[in-house]
Amino acid sequence: MSATTAETAILVFAKAPLAGYAKTRLIPLLGAEGAAQAQTQLLRHSLATAASAAPRQLQLWCDPDTTHPELQAATARFGATLQTQLGADLGARMAHGFGMALAEVPAAICIGTDCPALTVAHLQQAAARLRDGCAAVLVPAEDGGYALIGLRRPVQDIFSGIEWGSDRVLAQTRERLRARGLRWGELETLWDVDRPADWLRLLRSGLLS
Repeated sequence: MSATTAETAILVFAKAPLAGYAKTRLIPLLGAEGAAQAQTQLLRHSLATAASAAPRQLQLWCDPDTTHPELQAATARFGATLQTQLGADLGARMAHGFGMALAEVPAAICIGTDCPALTVAHLQQAAARLRDGCAAVLVPAEDGGYALIGLRRPVQDIFSGIEWGSDRVLAQTRERLRARGLRWGELETLWDVDRPADWLRLLRSGLLS
């Protein structure tokens, strides 16, 4: 077990793979059922990566709830705990998840299921940045968001007032950290799977088995 991830919780935020609910921007290419199946593949990949990083805790935070059979099966397979996302928007839900995790562990990292290019090494590097004194760590995404955020303690308002889903998420998050005089680290920029062109890129990449 890596000494860096042994003290860190990893929170995987995921939508249940429901047709018409998950990965809706892939529906023009895959159809509603196909997009839901894509979400299942991405979910399994993300959990496998997170579990391989050997965190102190692996938590799967689900939307809209924890009842979907795939969520329950994946939780059992990868040794995660299953939680329901709570909050009016993504920012509030992430703040809640971090608050719960950081009450129990020295550091926490949150990822989604949209970035199969994120590896165990990225998770270990992020945990190391937190261990070495950064208040936060980010993995920027090509679309202007981020694929990972890690914190050593809750940061006031870091998730509030963010234009989620826009190309300003990363810039606004940096502004919050800068305004509070906090030191943060950033790793290499990765790419998300959101749109049909991204899915085709993923198929060419061979990242999903």
